[in-house]
Amino acid sequence: MLLNDSLTGSSVLNKENITDDYRLACESRQVSLLGRKDTMGGRSKFGIFGDGKEVAQIALARAFRLGDFRSGYYRDQTIEASLGNLTWQQFFAQMYAHADLEHEPHTGGRSMNGHFSTRWLDENGKWLDQTKLYNSVCDISPTAGQIPRAVGLAYASKLYRGNKEIQYLDTFSKKGNEIVFATIGDASTSQGMFWESMNAAGVLQIPLLMSVWDDGYGISVPVEYQTTKSSISKALAGLQRNEEESGFEIITVNGWDYPALIETYQKAADLCRNEQVPVLVHVTQLTQPQGHSSSGSHERYKSKQRLQWENERDCNLRFREWILNNGYATDEELERIEADAKETARDARNHAWKAYRKDLDKEHLETVELIQKTAKESIFSEELSAIATELSKTYYPVRRDNAVSVRKALRLIRNENTPSRVVLQQWLQNTLKENALRYNSQLYSESDESPLLVEPVNPVYSDDSITVDGREVIRSYFNSLFAQDPRVVAIGEDVGMIGDVNQGLAGLQEKYGELRITDTGIRETTIIGQGIGMAMRGLRPIVEIQYFDYIYYALATLTDDLASLRYRTAGGQKAPLIIRTRGHRLEGIWHSGSPMGTMLSSVRGMHIIVPRNFTQAAGFYNTLIKGDDPALVVEPLNAYRQKELLADNIGEICIPLGQPEILKEGKDVTIVTYGSMCRIVMEAATQLHNLGIEAEVIDVQTLLPFDVDHRILESIKKTNRVIFADEDVPGSASAYMMQQVLEAQNAYRWLDSSPVTISAKPHRPPYGSDGDYFTKPNMDDVIEVAYKMMQETDPTHFPALY
Repeated sequence: MLLNDSLTGSSVLNKENITDDYRLACESRQVSLLGRKDTMGGRSKFGIFGDGKEVAQIALARAFRLGDFRSGYYRDQTIEASLGNLTWQQFFAQMYAHADLEHEPHTGGRSMNGHFSTRWLDENGKWLDQTKLYNSVCDISPTAGQIPRAVGLAYASKLYRGNKEIQYLDTFSKKGNEIVFATIGDASTSQGMFWESMNAAGVLQIPLLMSVWDDGYGISVPVEYQTTKSSISKALAGLQRNEEESGFEIITVNGWDYPALIETYQKAADLCRNEQVPVLVHVTQLTQPQGHSSSGSHERYKSKQRLQWENERDCNLRFREWILNNGYATDEELERIEADAKETARDARNHAWKAYRKDLDKEHLETVELIQKTAKESIFSEELSAIATELSKTYYPVRRDNAVSVRKALRLIRNENTPSRVVLQQWLQNTLKENALRYNSQLYSESDESPLLVEPVNPVYSDDSITVDGREVIRSYFNSLFAQDPRVVAIGEDVGMIGDVNQGLAGLQEKYGELRITDTGIRETTIIGQGIGMAMRGLRPIVEIQYFDYIYYALATLTDDLASLRYRTAGGQKAPLIIRTRGHRLEGIWHSGSPMGTMLSSVRGMHIIVPRNFTQAAGFYNTLIKGDDPALVVEPLNAYRQKELLADNIGEICIPLGQPEILKEGKDVTIVTYGSMCRIVMEAATQLHNLGIEAEVIDVQTLLPFDVDHRILESIKKTNRVIFADEDVPGSASAYMMQQVLEAQNAYRWLDSSPVTISAKPHRPPYGSDGDYFTKPNMDDVIEVAYKMMQETDPTHFPALY
């Protein structure tokens, strides 16, 4: 029996909103139950639900205000429904992967169920007013992956509150009054991302309200195997703030105790909002009535005693008892609410299924009829009729089934010349085009703010232009950028007081303040997360990973969250974050700086920029700042102290993405490279000239995008030979460049010699000059590879070297 309501008569609790909360809890439970049935019955591929967390999530939603943010996990359906961000019909539409934004506006059918988002962008890709929304960042499945960006979202509030120069951005923040509600399951708190983020939030003192839904298990593994002391709040007790030390406020509350939950979240949100401090709410004694997901039954690993314990603590059941005991409703009134909830859930499910099947069934019928018509005109009438019959009998047919059948039919009638074959071919082309829009669009910006549309601005030099170190070029650029655009923020290890380890920001923190140029701890994952959250809220952060090799610490956040954000929301959200790092030609196993193939395979959805010097880097930074896509810029590590002419307009230069530059013209062989390898190849080209070989050297400048105008193809048409040179391991970036040129550009047709890649040895380079020379491509390697190509063609003029 629960205690009497201690909040009776308050504005928070009255009969109307209490019974409304119960109604929502019942509806959420019913959609979870129906969702599992639909998955087991074949209507959806997978199901994961928020049953058992309904009451706690309702209490959280009551503390949520317009402009706040949720960075949560895939069981937050009740929060989203309570805020009005989710209808139950949309819930089922997402289960069915309905690829129509009118029905499934969260991800356009691209994510499995439980992945919710607020659409921040209009149909033209422009920002909407976030202060008028209950903001929800699109969920991701990787455990704890939602937490690093939560740090950045809350950090943005700190910046908006502390920096008056950006408070004009009032469609993103009302002077930093917004707080961030992060949510996570208790088992996922074992992940390093969670611990790093908690430490960062405590250091930064940001308005982050972290809720841990504790149901005692991570799939089948109980909490005693997951967490020290079997309690995340006890394990994190050292973060508890006190009168002398800042830290977290830590609150523990039972997940079935409705009035305590309401009071807890009101208190926690007020602390976060008014005192700008992080708060951990550990919600204990939650249950999972249907187990972890539709993949299996929790009866396999939970004892009968545990299952009985969970039944007795079901939050909806306890909420019902509390309502009755405190006289807020009669048993008959609650029974009506429960019956209505079942009907509401059924109606939502039925409407979602009907809407989902409407176009599919129409297309299915049309496809069957097309194949049947083709059969009447074909000598393969019997085979085509069998294809049509098989298709017509498909259980819950989807577009894939239609396409498979049509392709099979077209292969069968490939030698026929009939009107129906032409119709079938056109049908297939239209289908492929339509489904490319459904499933392959919005990887990058398709708005007029795309960095691909930025007009180029060439560097301008005069008699007064001076020659300086590369580090001074990039420092001059950043000085100009920070002066022009108050939205720009730089964070990273050592970027503040010393101006980064290579002095590219030297003296700028003193000039522009610590809020704009800020040192961080050694925590790459949350450096990226901090940048993502700021970029989501209208700022233009440049975050630094000190050396390229350290990118691996943050790779999961880059690939699972940032790179896929625009795609997985079907153009509904963006985070134009710029990541600055440095690599190439540094000696040592962990400082070799060339894991480019890993990036190319992992971060599609971001641009990868590889400037050879700092005038180029400045031009690319400007282009990216004017655009709205995320990007990785790998500065050439050995060029900070190489001399460059400082352009008079260093702050205005814009270099277009995806357009290679010919550094040296030649007629014998094309050498394609980038970054620090440009210097190596240019030195080799000078030596080749002395040997009677004229190499054409091309700097690709960006790897994503890559040579959009096919300039490399035009070079190969002239030289008929090509070398791809790169510092990465064999088969990585050099092989990528070869594929782009030979396959995508069809350059193979113009080759008189086999294409060649020059790469590093298949291991990391050891320390020292000799280790660098014997493991990475050097000038001698480039010369000899090019020479051998010419020797094969003309051995008389180019005899063997050895």
